[in-house]
Amino acid sequence: MERPGFLDFLKWQWNRPDHGRWEPPLAEPDPLGEREGRAITWIGHATLLLEVDGRTVLTDPVFSERASPVSWAGPSRYTPPRPELPELPPVDVVLISHNHYDALDEASVEALAEAHPGARFLVPLGLADWFRERGIDRVTELDWWESTEHAGLRVTATPVQHWSKRGLFDENETLWAGWAVDFGDFDFWFAGDTGYQPDHFRATGERLGPFDLAAIPIGAYAPRWFMQASHVTPEEAMQIRDDVGARQAAAIHWGTFPLTDEPPAEPARRLRDARRAAGLAPGAFRVLRHGETWRLSEPAEPRVAP
Repeated sequence: MERPGFLDFLKWQWNRPDHGRWEPPLAEPDPLGEREGRAITWIGHATLLLEVDGRTVLTDPVFSERASPVSWAGPSRYTPPRPELPELPPVDVVLISHNHYDALDEASVEALAEAHPGARFLVPLGLADWFRERGIDRVTELDWWESTEHAGLRVTATPVQHWSKRGLFDENETLWAGWAVDFGDFDFWFAGDTGYQPDHFRATGERLGPFDLAAIPIGAYAPRWFMQASHVTPEEAMQIRDDVGARQAAAIHWGTFPLTDEPPAEPARRLRDARRAAGLAPGAFRVLRHGETWRLSEPAEPRVAP
């Protein structure tokens, strides 16, 4: 699917609605690194902390106030990250889906590299040099379907439909990816950012699934004429869950930054409506509050076949 061009971008920006400030529901903190078993904490946007039997994975870490190349302009958070970066337990693997500023934040990456010397950064093809230029050598870049191992985990880059751009003249010079993480007896898939491309998702499920848990975006879909190639609706997110064969799913990429035109609470409402219409229990595709920890021993629907 062809992505809109620069004139389309200007048209969209000229007609954007203003939804004002939003105060998202917040969860009481659940002490990190002090629990056994399996748990996931939604820190905000696409930033998740997954803890599985003492091993930890962090996705698209953005702890800064703005998703922007500068600290004084650009989309500002509705609420601070919960927990803050210094509160994290030791991190084993950091997954980066692509190089947009709401997924790859320089200040957060540098702080993580310093505070977590055992962490390895896994990035799509072409992004490793960006890390090395900042003195971060614990980085591995992968093409789609390539795998690596670290801290007893096997991690594979998976195809998704998106794009990359960080400066004025580097569009699509680096790859974008989802990530499948095999813990041995627990399988996780992080979609990152994506438009709906069923061939990619079904191939992921066939090769690497089914998954015990998937983290799937549900926001940044409006206006549809501009966002359709790059971001999914909540209803499409439900279909992705089925396509990859996920027993449980957690909603990401919504309600944190004012990036697109849908009201900030709308993605969660639409996902709940779609889940109810499909006759699924809340644990089949869960909407978390900012800072909420989901202990994955809670009951959920059986796995869905790819």
